[in-house]
Amino acid sequence: MAHQHSSRGRLSPYGDTEDMADMARLLAPRLAYFAGVARTEHVTRAAREMGVPQSTLSRAMVRLEQDLGVDLFARHGRTVSLTPAGRTFLASVERALAEVERAAEEVRADADPATGKVAFGFLHTMGAETVPGLLQAFRADHPRVRFSLVQNYGEAMLEGLRAGELDLCLTSPVPDAPDLVARRLDEQKLRLVVPVDHRLAGRRRIRLAEAAEENFVTLEPGYGLRRITDDLCLEAGFRPRIAFEGEEAETLRGLVAAGLGVALLPPPAVPRPGVSELTVTAPRAAREIGVAWLADRPDTLPVAAFKKFLLSRRGTLLP
Repeated sequence: MAHQHSSRGRLSPYGDTEDMADMARLLAPRLAYFAGVARTEHVTRAAREMGVPQSTLSRAMVRLEQDLGVDLFARHGRTVSLTPAGRTFLASVERALAEVERAAEEVRADADPATGKVAFGFLHTMGAETVPGLLQAFRADHPRVRFSLVQNYGEAMLEGLRAGELDLCLTSPVPDAPDLVARRLDEQKLRLVVPVDHRLAGRRRIRLAEAAEENFVTLEPGYGLRRITDDLCLEAGFRPRIAFEGEEAETLRGLVAAGLGVALLPPPAVPRPGVSELTVTAPRAAREIGVAWLADRPDTLPVAAFKKFLLSRRGTLLP
């Protein structure tokens, strides 16, 4: 394998980020070739083992050395041996190739129809009862499918879908965006939650306009339930006076129980002492729960199976 230094410019080791990206693109296809030659210390034998023409392998090694600007091999007739620079480079190359192999095994395992993984996001209010019940029912037929579970508010989960961090999410309101597919699954009534000693606590039903002068405790802006609360209050003819904002519905119930305001909330998984929960008769107080995923992204078999399962629960999603 004759070795000649090229007159063309090499990539600078002191270049900017774009230079480093260019170097990675140049070097990556040749790393496995380099490791094979280094392992066998014989170009012909390495070419035979890797199933490539010897001329292709020889040219790849020359180009690799030219791009790096160092000699990786000392040539001894038909055999080669690593130079000190070659040994240093080989250690890093073997780590890089092992990491690539590990990543390949991981994605293959995640896509396995029997034991693969589903990255599933859902609202905090779905976590106590709804999601555990769904997973239990799904795993009756798919006992070894694994789940990566993320609880978050709606907008954050939609960004997780777009970033490839989630496969599916349960959210509310049901999103309407061109890059997403969403399906309505169920509806959840919202109640006006008041302290147990509140003037309205003895009522079973209430028009939301009757709470216009109350202080409200709500989720922070950006949460779907906050947007629904604001919209319902406006429909009832007033803007809610916000006393406290939080990140979790049961925290809001605690604030209501402490007498710090009233709140529009979905039913709790377990009744909480210290509050009364009133049915809102006008306007109609409910939120739609739906499942969303990124449009045009192919599903692995486990994701496809869980998506089909969720869609089959339309109208019976909530306990």
